[in-house]
Amino acid sequence: MTNTVQPTALDQPLLRRADFGDLSLPNRVVMASATRARAANDGLVPTELHAAYYAQRAAAGLIITEGTWVCEQAIGFANVPGVYSEEQVAGWRRVTDVVHANGGRIVLQLWHSGAVSHPDHLRGELPAGPSAVNPQEKSFTADGFRETLVPREMSVPDIERTIADYRSAAANARRAGFDGVEIHAVGPFLIPQFLNPRLNRRTDSYGGTPAGRRRLLLEIIDAVAVPWDGRNIGVRLSPYWNVGELFTPDDQTLADYDELVTELRDHPVAYLHLQGRLPAAPGDAPDFEAFARYRRLFDGPLIANFGFEHGSGNAVIEAGIADAVSFARHFIANPDLVARFALSRDLTVGDPATYYSGDANGYLDYPMGDWHDDAR
Repeated sequence: MTNTVQPTALDQPLLRRADFGDLSLPNRVVMASATRARAANDGLVPTELHAAYYAQRAAAGLIITEGTWVCEQAIGFANVPGVYSEEQVAGWRRVTDVVHANGGRIVLQLWHSGAVSHPDHLRGELPAGPSAVNPQEKSFTADGFRETLVPREMSVPDIERTIADYRSAAANARRAGFDGVEIHAVGPFLIPQFLNPRLNRRTDSYGGTPAGRRRLLLEIIDAVAVPWDGRNIGVRLSPYWNVGELFTPDDQTLADYDELVTELRDHPVAYLHLQGRLPAAPGDAPDFEAFARYRRLFDGPLIANFGFEHGSGNAVIEAGIADAVSFARHFIANPDLVARFALSRDLTVGDPATYYSGDANGYLDYPMGDWHDDAR
């Protein structure tokens, strides 16, 4: 199977329209969630910087926002906005209004860090996770990265409150004018912690077996769907996440994800957003089979993510393995990414030193192309 397609003008798979349930996409170039740490205020409220940033990228087939805290207990990264206060809802309403005014579609990603937090974020309290096991990660605080600690184990009432927090956040997202929500279940954060048998050592109904470990996610999906009338709910998974000793995509964990993805068909999931396998070497094309494995198990729309370029993005859609491709790094540095793909123009390279810098530098100042010479 080839991993490249030579695009011809506007006749490209990435530029074809698509319907993801009630979400109508004019193209299949999706803006992936990317933490940018620009909510540098005490209330973690989205600002005019956020409104301008997302408006610049409104040509994407679908914008998926940065991960957004569902409650104060979810916080695990400095200067990331939330969606649990009225001030935050009002800030996000400014974002959605300007994106819609520019013809865009935008969904809010709902995030909880769980054990990958730090007392610095939680007024001195220990973070909570599925079990009292240190995830051996780092948490980005106002004083830089800090090592995680052994969390406290969540009680069943803690879990029930967390599910209620997701439902409330989803309702707030609808009031803020979003077109849907996406459940963040990637990396080392709360939901993947529950899915991971090395971190989830519970013996109650939220652990002990693969079915028990995926119960939290499935109950969150169903709760989040209520204020959205069962529509426009995406889920992002990373079965191949491979960082440290506690997250390893071995045969057993991949088999557990097989069962999970199959079960998603019985829940109100508008699309599956799948992060693929880490390439063997920098510059290698994405592993298409890593996505095909789950395409065979999930019969709804699938967004592929991780390591895609223009050609490989066209190819994975043309092969029928994905319905859309999401880009994070490229959208950071190329607000006009869709136009650059349409005209086969070179891409600007971003500056990682400004990813979390907190101001407009490296956030709003990437160049937009001047395409008047291409009008023919």
